[in-house]
Amino acid sequence: MSPGKVGFRAVVTGTESTGKSTLTAELSAFFGCSFSQEAARLYVEDHRRPLTVDDVEPIASQQQALLRSAMASAEELVLHDTDLWSTVIYADHYYRFRSERLLSNARQLSADLYLLCDIDLPWVAEPFFRDQGKPKERDDLHNRFVDLLDREQLSWCLIRGTGESRTQSAIEALTMALRQRAHAR
Repeated sequence: MSPGKVGFRAVVTGTESTGKSTLTAELSAFFGCSFSQEAARLYVEDHRRPLTVDDVEPIASQQQALLRSAMASAEELVLHDTDLWSTVIYADHYYRFRSERLLSNARQLSADLYLLCDIDLPWVAEPFFRDQGKPKERDDLHNRFVDLLDREQLSWCLIRGTGESRTQSAIEALTMALRQRAHAR
């Protein structure tokens, strides 16, 4: 079981500009549960500069704190707008930075379900973020998420579509996972 008292944890994950933050907020409103924000986004907003390898550890630390805080305050369900696995992927992809401690922490804080946002939404540039929305780079980074989720044997599903269709797809996936969990008990 994950740290804290929460019964089920789901992470909305994926590459940049795939609607993760919007989807997390929509799912939180639909299910009436709390959620944690994305540390990298908060970090960029606070520092207002391009990220470097020196930012990986502070972002990871902040992400852990956000995850743990959300878990401590939740009861049945908590959602996360990304988690440490995103930090692992981005650190390796952009800086070739690998850390056994980061991997260990990511494994310890792994969620029950990962909702992987597909790259089917149009690219929207954001100040100071790394990716530039080039189709091949976007595809390569998306494949890194798929590979990691499979390699770590994490439960995940792909969320596709736009607008309400995307939200409904995520609601259905999360509802199914919650039902399976309830039947398993």
